[in-house]
Amino acid sequence: MDEMQRLGDALREAETVGLPWNFNEGKKAKHRPVKDENRREVISPFAVAAIRLLMLTGCRAGEILALRWSEVDFERGVLNLPDSKTGAKKVLLGAPALEVLSDLPRMGDYVIAGALPNKPRSDLKRPWERITRHAGLKDVRLHDLRHSFASVGAGAGMGLATVGKLLGHASPAMTARYAHLADDPLRRASESISGTIAAAMNGAATKETNVAAFRKGAKGND
Repeated sequence: MDEMQRLGDALREAETVGLPWNFNEGKKAKHRPVKDENRREVISPFAVAAIRLLMLTGCRAGEILALRWSEVDFERGVLNLPDSKTGAKKVLLGAPALEVLSDLPRMGDYVIAGALPNKPRSDLKRPWERITRHAGLKDVRLHDLRHSFASVGAGAGMGLATVGKLLGHASPAMTARYAHLADDPLRRASESISGTIAAAMNGAATKETNVAAFRKGAKGND
């Protein structure tokens, strides 16, 4: 079973029956539950959705956590990000990413709702650690999901220029030039990558996902 399938299984378990608590041997835990069935924690559906969106879009964590509903265009299948690391950019959404967004309740301005109304969730550190530990994934960072997205695209024979455009690697000046290009090739690439990742998460791994898995790529944050 590859890493993406294990992560997908852990995400489904986290949002449904919950993840089991792992108590340290020899240590007493305050309010430790007596019954086995109570030793589980259901992870917030917003945290789970955020992780899925990171996998399916190649976005940075900050971009997803700061995403507002007003920036989601369901009709055109795009995210209109006003301020990313490379400036304003458009993120094309495949069908699996659109489904994740459609299934989320609207609790305020932000897609990934935080504890307070109309304030975004600050980070995903705790749920990510719980989920990856349960999935048996060691030393996998949230940012590695972005590199995994790129690896799936490259492994499927897509040009690096196309994958780079989907990730928004271009400078603001280059992004303005891309606005004159047709979206169709990029949309096909987005659909293919997100579809491949979604299939792997559901246990239908393909050659591309088995080869790609989680890759960290070059040093630094892109």
